[in-house]
Amino acid sequence: MRTLIRYLREHLKADFRADLYAAAAVFLAVCISINYYLDFEDSYIDAYRGENIRILFYFLLYAFAYYSGVWLWTHFHQRLDIWRRRDFWVYSLAGLAIYSWYAGFYGFNDWSHAVFDGQIYQFAFYCLRNWQSLLTVLLPLLLFYGFVEKESNGFYGLRPKWKGLQIYFILLLCMVPLITYASFQPSFLESYPTYRDTNADEFFNVPEWVTALVYELAYGWDFVPTELMFRGFLVIGMARILGRGTVFPMVITYAFIHFGKPPGETISSIFGGYILGVIALQTRSIWGGIIIHLGVAWLMELTAFLQLGLGK
Repeated sequence: MRTLIRYLREHLKADFRADLYAAAAVFLAVCISINYYLDFEDSYIDAYRGENIRILFYFLLYAFAYYSGVWLWTHFHQRLDIWRRRDFWVYSLAGLAIYSWYAGFYGFNDWSHAVFDGQIYQFAFYCLRNWQSLLTVLLPLLLFYGFVEKESNGFYGLRPKWKGLQIYFILLLCMVPLITYASFQPSFLESYPTYRDTNADEFFNVPEWVTALVYELAYGWDFVPTELMFRGFLVIGMARILGRGTVFPMVITYAFIHFGKPPGETISSIFGGYILGVIALQTRSIWGGIIIHLGVAWLMELTAFLQLGLGK
């Protein structure tokens, strides 16, 4: 825990400005309020599910978030020269395009209809929705890393670094009471567990816990590309361009990708994203974030399963 405190203290000492952080807080408060008041993502962007224009809408949403964060940081730190760097635009536009493709992609719907002639469409949909990031995130980042990236950074922090991982398990343990409390809220049980009963267990003639486990593994995998993009590409990959300023716009964009989730989760993502971003920047590794993200996600699933089980 002392290591984490040291990381945060060092980062805040170099990066913190009261006017900058206050402006970011106001910006996020306004954007989050507008989103949940209008139900913006769910009612407007998701209305185009299955159409390619949905990818463009996500790109515009995330570009607004990211470049607003960059503008705030460069303005208050007087680093407007960043905007004139070619590599800044190449990297940032590539990252935003990749994640927008992932967020707006809906081809897995057709794939799900094709699996066993659609007999397990619902189950296939749940799983392929998470595995599609192999195509939409992992593959493009591998190509970008191979053809554009000029520095060796362990594929944006994905190279294993096992030293000091105990700090992440301590952080995960601290999340248990918070997640337990959240599981008693009606809005939480509207979203979790993300697994839904299907006929896949009957189709394969296996206990339902088997199909639930397959789904949860697919669900867990999807957090790896998320960490790879946000803590890897947008923090470690952009660090040589933005320095410590790489964390700030990532956090704002990270909050925006939670707009379809319960409001409490969106707000907590700001603090969680900031901490994980600082850790990734200091350690040049995203494995801590992967542990936290997977642990929190599966804990939320587990508590929701327990709540539903106790409620029967």
